[in-house]
Amino acid sequence: MTTPSDLADVFAALRPLLTPYAKGLTVVRDATGAFSLDTKHVMPNKKPLFFGAVEVKKRYVSFHLMPVYVFPDLLASVSPALRERMQGKSCFNFRHVDPELFQELAALVAAAHARYVQAGYAAA
Repeated sequence: MTTPSDLADVFAALRPLLTPYAKGLTVVRDATGAFSLDTKHVMPNKKPLFFGAVEVKKRYVSFHLMPVYVFPDLLASVSPALRERMQGKSCFNFRHVDPELFQELAALVAAAHARYVQAGYAAA
C-alpha cells in the first residue's frame, strides 16, 4: 500500500528532474506536491507551450513531459520498465522511488529540453 509519505518521497525525488530547466522556462506552479513549467513559446491559441510537471495525486505521483508527445521519437530508446509507467502519451506514474528509472527519466528530460531548444520552443 502506498502511503502519503511514500508519495511525498516520490515527489521530492522527481521535482529535481525539472528544476534545472526552470531558469529558461516559466514556473507556472510551485507548491507542496505540484511543480509545473511552461515554455515562453506562445501557441496559436495564445497560450504558452507546456513543458512538464510533477504532481502528487491520490494514489501516485504523475510526471508529465510534453516534448515526448510533440516529438514521439524521443521515446524510441525508453526501457520497457519506464514505458510500463506511462499513462497516455506524455505522462509517467510512480508510487515508489525508483532511482534507476528516475535516472533514465532525467536523461529523457534532458533530451526533451534539448529538442525543445533545437525547435526554438525554449531557450538554452
